[in-house]
Amino acid sequence: MSGKEKIIADLKKAVETWDFKLAESATKAAIEAKIDPKVIVQDGLGKGMETIGERFDKAEIYLPQVVAASKAMEKGLAILAPLMTAGNNVMKGTIIMGTVQGDIHEIGKNVCCAMLRGAGYKVYDLGPDVSPEAFMEAGAEHGAQVLGGSALMTTTMIVQGEMVKAVKEAKAAFKVIIGGAPVTQKWCDEIKADGYSENGAEIVELVNKLMAKMKG
Repeated sequence: MSGKEKIIADLKKAVETWDFKLAESATKAAIEAKIDPKVIVQDGLGKGMETIGERFDKAEIYLPQVVAASKAMEKGLAILAPLMTAGNNVMKGTIIMGTVQGDIHEIGKNVCCAMLRGAGYKVYDLGPDVSPEAFMEAGAEHGAQVLGGSALMTTTMIVQGEMVKAVKEAKAAFKVIIGGAPVTQKWCDEIKADGYSENGAEIVELVNKLMAKMKG
């Protein structure tokens, strides 16, 4: 294993074992070794987050470990931040996430935020009880491409429809994605949202596809 390969392996391991110190030291070593920031994020830290997502889906680990892993990843990203200039375009895009108005459940959303950050997206988490207007305002403020609304109660699913309506009425360019325990692809089609994700592992693939379409 070459020096660079070992650094990439360490970056991955730092996230998989939520080792904050290793995340910092491996990221610094990667910068010193002149490894491209994109490679650091995608092949190192991000790959570690993929493993975490797979293990979470198999119920081998639980939410506290997912959050710890995403925090380890964020340690690395914070060190990389000065190198991640707009021109470098390391971050793949910006996403606004939140649980919709009237709903205070956050576990699923938190996992999705962690997975998206792990995949190299800039994520702004608005927390629970977020109105369609607040999603739109945050989207405009941060230059986001995607708004993600989670609903964990059947009574709050209707707000996901209101999000889509608000975006269409404003003729905004945001893509709206939805998820949550009672949410289905059928509901997504019904309210004409741009995508539905059943879990944290799927959301990265969904957002990657939407981004590719927008860039294409």
